[in-house]
Amino acid sequence: MSFVNINVHMVFTTKNRYPFLNNLELRKKMWRHIKENASEKGIYIAVVNGYMEHCHCLVSLNRSHSIQETAQLIKGESSFWINKSGLLKEKFQWQNEYFAVSVGDSEYKNVLNYILNQEKHHAKLPFQDEHESLLEKF
Repeated sequence: MSFVNINVHMVFTTKNRYPFLNNLELRKKMWRHIKENASEKGIYIAVVNGYMEHCHCLVSLNRSHSIQETAQLIKGESSFWINKSGLLKEKFQWQNEYFAVSVGDSEYKNVLNYILNQEKHHAKLPFQDEHESLLEKF
């Protein structure tokens, strides 16, 4: 029996960082849908959260999906779902690129809490500033 324990913190943004997800109820629906749909596809997401123009996922990779396949499944299906649902007037799109970094066992809880607190975090720090600091760090 194979055992895989690879946790990845994924971040992806809306097309041109447009604030499509500009209200809390809409964001909650999107995050709930992403988590439920991922589960149906055999992708375990410990937590999903974000803000108006981006999404964070703490994903446990399984042995049959690569990071690229996982990101594609999450992003592709969620944009299809929100466009089909009629929750937005404009066409929703995720940016093609994404950020993904491995998360070791010692950092897992910190990353989980960081993702859970996105609303509070981005009330103080705009995503653009955070994005630039992440890119400098890695």
